[in-house]
Amino acid sequence: TTVGTSATSSNDRYTYWALPTVTSVSPTSGTRNGNTSVTIRGTNFTGATVVKFGANNATSLTVVNSTTITVRSPSGTVGTTVDITVTTPGGTSATSSSDRYTYN
Repeated sequence: TTVGTSATSSNDRYTYWALPTVTSVSPTSGTRNGNTSVTIRGTNFTGATVVKFGANNATSLTVVNSTTITVRSPSGTVGTTVDITVTTPGGTSATSSSDRYTYN
């Protein structure tokens, strides 16, 4: 202001979150009944709150570290291939050929 600049403190901090990316999933397929343990690798997974297989939420989400998440797949339709996306405070990962999962 015209009077001066405020002092800085721990209350005026702002955090920039990077957009997550999925670089691989393992395994890339599982049963239509779901409950397959899937490891997702990528970047910027810290704070992940949701993993989706297409439109369906994964279950049992565990953020191992900033580059690895483990989940259980939801059920799906046989022969359907879906994109796996990760949502963090930085946003939702874009889809690519690296995040595909097929129901057997």
